Amino acid sequence: MIRLAVLILAPLPALAAPIATPSGLEVSWVETLQDAQGPDGLTARFRFLAPGIKGGEAAGLDLQAVSADMQWLCDSFALPRLSSTGPRPQQIVISLADSEIPFGETDPEVTQFFEAYRPGAETCEWEMF
Repeated sequence: MIRLAVLILAPLPALAAPIATPSGLEVSWVETLQDAQGPDGLTARFRFLAPGIKGGEAAGLDLQAVSADMQWLCDSFALPRLSSTGPRPQQIVISLADSEIPFGETDPEVTQFFEAYRPGAETCEWEMF
């Protein structure tokens, strides 16, 4: 008997196609991770590659604009991608890194920003992280 395994993959956003944020910073979606380690239960972590943040404030980066971009990514990218079936995450974390780094690891050479949000009906509500 021959068994055939079929793997059906949902289309993923094109990593090669950058997303232009309102400030003009270009980011690329890397991955979405879900875990139950958040303070209120299920957390959805949306990780983005953002080479333009290299050096952070030392490079003259406008942190207010980056913060607004992260809010925009939560509202327009993350929130619509939350599951409409099954448990709904109680928290969304948006992270930007100037180069790819494995989740949970640190590297002093990599600039990273993180923001946490509570998913609302139509927008994300910023939470102090």
